[in-house]
Amino acid sequence: MTHDDLVEAYAAAGRHYHDLRHVRDCLAQLDRVADLSVRDREILTLAIWWHDVVYDPTRSDNEEQSAILAERHVAPELRDEVGRLIPLTRTHDVAPGDRLGALLVSIDLAILGTDEAGYDAYADAIRREYAHVPDDAYRAGRAAVLERFAGRPVIYPDAGFAAALDQKARANLARELSDLRS
Repeated sequence: MTHDDLVEAYAAAGRHYHDLRHVRDCLAQLDRVADLSVRDREILTLAIWWHDVVYDPTRSDNEEQSAILAERHVAPELRDEVGRLIPLTRTHDVAPGDRLGALLVSIDLAILGTDEAGYDAYADAIRREYAHVPDDAYRAGRAAVLERFAGRPVIYPDAGFAAALDQKARANLARELSDLRS
């Protein structure tokens, strides 16, 4: 799978949030991270590119399928680590001491801590991706996801992201939860 194939996958119909813009936003977040080795930066770059390459909102195994595909195409010396990281973006749970996992998950969730207009555009794009789900079911499901994030002691497992984005993310989550319940 070439770079052009990756770009094409992210440009597929029905992708409103999990698209090339999301990849670019994640890469921009990665660019702000200091003190990474060349190898770690390469691993995270590849994990970002591959983490949502398979995306079907009617399935629950997108990240696992993305990891399998990445493992077929990433250089052998990076394959295992890239393949390990990608599934973390499904649960957003990271083991203590897993710096690369903490960074990838925090980068993937950075949108939660953006300004209100950016967050609202994200929430609208997610709803469009789940257009096949009736409103009542969507509201209940989306609220459950947001409550899980809001209930965590730390949304961002990387301390730098937590310091910069946690407060705003919690405000955005509370605002959307209020809208979903009204």
